[in-house]
Amino acid sequence: QVQVVESGGGLVQAGVSLRLSCAASGRTFSMRAVGWFRQAPGKEREFVAVISWNGRSRNYADSVEGRFTISRDNANDTVYLEMNSLKPEDTAVYYCAGAKGPLGTTIKTEYAYWGQGTQVTVSS
Repeated sequence: QVQVVESGGGLVQAGVSLRLSCAASGRTFSMRAVGWFRQAPGKEREFVAVISWNGRSRNYADSVEGRFTISRDNANDTVYLEMNSLKPEDTAVYYCAGAKGPLGTTIKTEYAYWGQGTQVTVSS
């Protein structure tokens, strides 16, 4: 069993940076891809970024490409999402999720373990 807990959200102004953390427990976490998703009010949960089990492969949504960076520290079972140049449209609840397998995927149903989310609010 894998459990994940997100942290690092908050209220920030547009243009600043924020780093989210995803701390996991469970022996298999380091063997799984990990993704970040977000859900804004009234919208579907959408893919943001994913990193493969060994960190060698990363994929981003077009809307965050070049601004967000996903990374992982398997020694500490933690995944990070560095968010730069934040925009009001980045406002959402951000969720970390452990995938069923080691390779990255953008498909929500391929993720087995979800956290409770952390709120990110970007003011203009």
